Amino acid sequence: MLAKITIADYMAKHIVTLKKETDVLTAIKQLLSHKITSAPVLDENGHLLGIFSEKDCMKIALETAYNEGQVGMVSDYMATDTVTVNADASVIDLAEKFKNSSIRSYPVYDDRELVGMISRADVLKALVTIL
Repeated sequence: MLAKITIADYMAKHIVTLKKETDVLTAIKQLLSHKITSAPVLDENGHLLGIFSEKDCMKIALETAYNEGQVGMVSDYMATDTVTVNADASVIDLAEKFKNSSIRSYPVYDDRELVGMISRADVLKALVTIL
């Protein structure tokens, strides 16, 4: 039964996105206010450029604290080596992927369209349905 549950069944469909020129303090406030661990960074055409995450936020906070430096834009800190998942993929397969990775959430695509984000917590919700 669980093998038939897809990522689309548990992903967040209303996602917060950022632009590469967004000020990092604004981006951090977005993550915190929406209680999310990361957000996709999109260009003006809606194409994925990267992911801005809590890890990036920690890096910014530490650099600023230690160096009393200026903060920059999301593009200065986002991860660009992004991995995406397909909406119709199995939650079980994604659980395996999460188990073997430090990534906490993935952008979800249906064909070439960004349709959501899925986190470890989302997958855990799916997994407890069988317990």
